[in-house]
Amino acid sequence: MANTWYSKQAPVGVGLRHAHYHKALTTPAELDFVEVHSENFFALGGASLEILEDAAKLYPMSLHGTSLGLGSTTGISEKHLDALESLVQRVSPVMISDHAAFAWGEVSGRLVHGGDLLPIAFNQKSLQTLADNVNRVQDRLQRQISVENLSAYLEPEGSLWKETDFLNGLTELTQCRLLVDLNNVAVNAINDGQTDITKVITEWVDEINPAAVGEIHLAGCTPAAPGDIVVDDHSQKVSDPVWQAYSHALKQFGPVPTLIEWDTDLPAWSVLLAEAEKAKIIARQVSYEARETI
Repeated sequence: MANTWYSKQAPVGVGLRHAHYHKALTTPAELDFVEVHSENFFALGGASLEILEDAAKLYPMSLHGTSLGLGSTTGISEKHLDALESLVQRVSPVMISDHAAFAWGEVSGRLVHGGDLLPIAFNQKSLQTLADNVNRVQDRLQRQISVENLSAYLEPEGSLWKETDFLNGLTELTQCRLLVDLNNVAVNAINDGQTDITKVITEWVDEINPAAVGEIHLAGCTPAAPGDIVVDDHSQKVSDPVWQAYSHALKQFGPVPTLIEWDTDLPAWSVLLAEAEKAKIIARQVSYEARETI
């Protein structure tokens, strides 16, 4: 049966990083949106916030966090949440997202940030903690947020469910959306010793509730020698297995917004835009094929 999800093409954007501010503002690109890391703009005033406001006049803005620590049993820092709420009010983003990870812990009676995206066990207790924190954020912002699957380098003790079941359960409890990072699935598969990475990603995609997906992230990372751990450093062009899985993901999820992430070893602005154009071409092809089946 034909699916009307594909009546429009997926919007495509890029992560806007410091090295590209000048080009992005002086030579506006044909992008559907740009994404920034929320925490980089929490300071009150200053040049960075002015640049962000200028960018928001040219492009729809997505705020992607790395420090909320939605899976933290200690809860979320009130100060951090205050800063995020203020930023949301200032730039009116089209999307808000963070990760299914923990970051905050209590040390000597003080709430301390761990400085990383730390994995959580996939079980009922972790799910309830994550859901409570997501609901708290959504209630404060009066906005639906998206939660991203994690690239993890160890599996915490106590996992009882598959990641996909865990994430589907989260959306049922909170009505949040999922930010599906296909490269994170690839990194985890490589580090698990899998060889057919495209197959692993597509099978993972097939287990996700398509109605819950609000965004897709695409990225690349530095290859590792056999036996070494691949780190999700967002330093390369999108890999072939991830591109192949992206086409499948659009067919499953519909034309959801898609972001090209590139955070380290940043290329020229033109290279980043070329990656976005490649995503647009794939999205157009999927949209065309879907219309042909109607």
